[in-house]
Amino acid sequence: MSAPASPALRWVAALLLFASAGLAIALPFVSATLLTIAIGGVAVAAGIAQLLRLSGGDTTSTLFRLLSALLYIGGGIWTLAYPVGSEVSLTLFVGILLAFEGVMELASAAAGQGQARGLVLLDGIVTAILGVMLIAQWPSDSLWAIGTLFGIGLAFSAVNLITAPRASAS
Repeated sequence: MSAPASPALRWVAALLLFASAGLAIALPFVSATLLTIAIGGVAVAAGIAQLLRLSGGDTTSTLFRLLSALLYIGGGIWTLAYPVGSEVSLTLFVGILLAFEGVMELASAAAGQGQARGLVLLDGIVTAILGVMLIAQWPSDSLWAIGTLFGIGLAFSAVNLITAPRASAS
């Protein structure tokens, strides 16, 4: 993460992140639903972008792009139409993603020699445990987990912003 050089700007950004984190944690269902809606909107936009790429090329590549576009648009519209139901699937996906990321962080810590190796190891352990917990409790935790995890992630981003070393003037 790149931190602003200005200490005042750094603190303003960190305070905004902390405020957003507090809201996401206090209202996990709302934040999870808004995140799900945003993902649906991005999927529709990606599908439209795929449709815009249809001109030119051979018939086979055009067909595959068309199928990809329809999948993006259909999935995005479904997510926008049924955001709460989509949160259930999204929670399982996030659990699998976190478990995989945690294992990769553990491998990185095992292979690395940097100063922050202990923090990378801790990050890997916590991330893997969170992923496994989401998978184990799925689908019962689907309506609050994503919003809460998003809020915790925002809080960690704020801490990282405050504690990141200043950019050196080169």
